[in-house]
Amino acid sequence: MKMPSLAGVRSLDLGAVLADFKSLDPQDVGGWPFVPRVTVLVLVFVLCVLAAWWFDWREQIDSLRQKEQQELKLKDEFLAKKRQAVNLAEYRKQLGEIDRAFGALLKQLPNKAEMDALIVDINQAGLGRGLKFELFKPGVDTLQDFYAELPIQIRVTGGYHDLGAFVSDVAQLSRIVTVSDLTIEASKDAGVLRLDGVARTYRYLDDEEIARQRREKAEKAKKGAKK
Repeated sequence: MKMPSLAGVRSLDLGAVLADFKSLDPQDVGGWPFVPRVTVLVLVFVLCVLAAWWFDWREQIDSLRQKEQQELKLKDEFLAKKRQAVNLAEYRKQLGEIDRAFGALLKQLPNKAEMDALIVDINQAGLGRGLKFELFKPGVDTLQDFYAELPIQIRVTGGYHDLGAFVSDVAQLSRIVTVSDLTIEASKDAGVLRLDGVARTYRYLDDEEIARQRREKAEKAKKGAKK
C-alpha cells in the first residue's frame, strides 16, 4: 500500500478525514487510511504513557522526590558534622574553659555547713561599718537543680555613706551574695537612714539533697503520667 506524502496529508480536508473515520472497518485495521491509523497509534501511545504513569511511574517519582529530600538532609547533616569535626579542638578548649569557670563559681557557693559562717560575715559587714541591725531574719531555702537560695531580710540604720559601703562590702564577699529590693527612708534620728532589703546567698546541694530532689521529680513524673 502506498503511503501518502506530507503534501498529500496537508491537502486533505476535514470532510475527507471525517469520512475516513466513519468508514473504518474494525476487522480490517491494516486497510485503514493513513490519518486514522496515525491518530489511533498516537491515542494508544498516550494511553500507554498515562497508564504507565498512573500504575508505576507515579510511585517511582514520589519515591525519587523523597530520596532527593533525604539526600539534601543527609548533606546538611554531613556538613554540620564536618564543621564540628574541623572545630573539635576549639570546642574542647572552650569546654575546658567553661568547666574551669563553672568550678570557680561553684567554689564561691558554700555548702550547708558553711552557711552559718557566711551569715555571720554578712552581719559583721554591717557592724564593721557602724550600722545597727533592727532586723536580720534568714528565710527558707529555695531548692534549685544543684543549689539552694537563702533569702535574708535585713533592716539596718546608719549614715548614707555607711549604708552604701555596707552594700558594697556584701557584694565583695568571697561567697556569692546579692542584695535586692532595697528601700531607704529617713529614721526618727537626724542624719540617720533606714535601709530595708533582701540579701540572697546561695549554697550548693549535698549528695543527699540532690538524690532527694531526683526522687521527688521522678515521683511527680509518675503521677503526671498516671493522670
